Amino acid sequence: MIGRQKFLQSAILAGSTFLSAGKNHAATKLTSHHDDLNIALIGAGEQGRKALMVSCLKIPGIRFKAVCDIWPYNLSYAVNMVNKYKHGAKGYEDYRDMLAQEKDLDAVLVASPDWMHAEHANACMNAGLHVYCEKEMSNSLEKARSMVQTSRTTGKLLQIGHQRRSNPRYIHAIDRLIRETGLLGRVTHSYAQWNRSKKASLDLICPEKDALGKSVLEKYGYTSMHELRNWRWYKKYGGGPIVDLGSHQIDLYSWVWGVNPKSVIASGGTDFYKNREWYDNVMTIYEYDTPFGMARGYYQVLTTTARGGFYETFMGENGTIVISEVFAYGNVVERESHAPEWDELTKRGYLIASEPPLSQSISRNIQLDVKATVQGGRWLLPVELAKKEHQPHLENFFEAIRSDVPLNCPGEKAYETAVAVLAANEAVASGKRIEFKPEEFEV
Repeated sequence: MIGRQKFLQSAILAGSTFLSAGKNHAATKLTSHHDDLNIALIGAGEQGRKALMVSCLKIPGIRFKAVCDIWPYNLSYAVNMVNKYKHGAKGYEDYRDMLAQEKDLDAVLVASPDWMHAEHANACMNAGLHVYCEKEMSNSLEKARSMVQTSRTTGKLLQIGHQRRSNPRYIHAIDRLIRETGLLGRVTHSYAQWNRSKKASLDLICPEKDALGKSVLEKYGYTSMHELRNWRWYKKYGGGPIVDLGSHQIDLYSWVWGVNPKSVIASGGTDFYKNREWYDNVMTIYEYDTPFGMARGYYQVLTTTARGGFYETFMGENGTIVISEVFAYGNVVERESHAPEWDELTKRGYLIASEPPLSQSISRNIQLDVKATVQGGRWLLPVELAKKEHQPHLENFFEAIRSDVPLNCPGEKAYETAVAVLAANEAVASGKRIEFKPEEFEV
């Protein structure tokens, strides 16, 4: 009889093969195309370097030819980092110089502050390059719309960085279990959160020796290094925590229910960090008019406590799925006591039966009173992600360039999420319920 650990390892290794039978699962692996792609990075900050660049360095056939950032500290760090892998990348302060001089690029990764996404992405697409742009598309719907329009007119691909849409665990949980097999029955509610500690939410500083001069800052639209380093807290540059963090998770609600939200109400404020423009906490309720009836998704983002970390929960009449991007064993399916037997799905590899020790703790970040809430048992997902979280989404983008594989999150889909998420800030500001019209999600 095969042991549980061995079975888990086998299921993990076989995950991409198992998922390939479903829809839109191109991101699980690169196919047989091995043509090198020359790429550039605009915005070499934490996200650009540690998420996108590190992931790309693990993908065969990808070569950095250029890196662009207005801050020399970021630029030199990233160029030195990528050239350790013998890519031979050149550094540029201004993206216009990069586009004028680099003539053999295939694609550009855009990881600059949100307010510059549209300018950078549109310029690259108009220059004949495909674009992978970090989420949020923009802190302006008008700018986000222009990105979709430019992609259409130029015929260039535009992938937005909602990387969960390429994560094989989410594909399995949502496409296979919730949507295809109907494992949970009617999903009536969802809950998600992203809680960050005060320590993780403090302002970023800049040593005086590394600071940009006033004229350079003003050239690129900033009044101080504090603004440049902490752009996410300013309304001119970003959308605040509900956009930075919430976009990833609120995007999943529409994926699960297959429709965009009907309305949103929200509460929040600058209750703790008094020197910031954007709300340090937001709590929202979205309503979804699904084919099976009304469903509601609650979402919260906090920046003064890390309690519970970040995860998503999808609750149906027959069971619940708890999942997170980073938990190795936080992906569990809990069955209601009245639900039908799931043994057949376990035999077919859709689920893995859980042993008793797991019932004491879902993960190091989530503690649940399982005995009080679940009487029907619990299962694990049979698929894990043995890669950086962003890597499958980048692989999907590169494979779409090389072949006819569809993007997992094209601009049109990400625009729908931008409409929903940016409205949360509007709901907080107005104190009113925001009602959506279907045409608002269209470009």
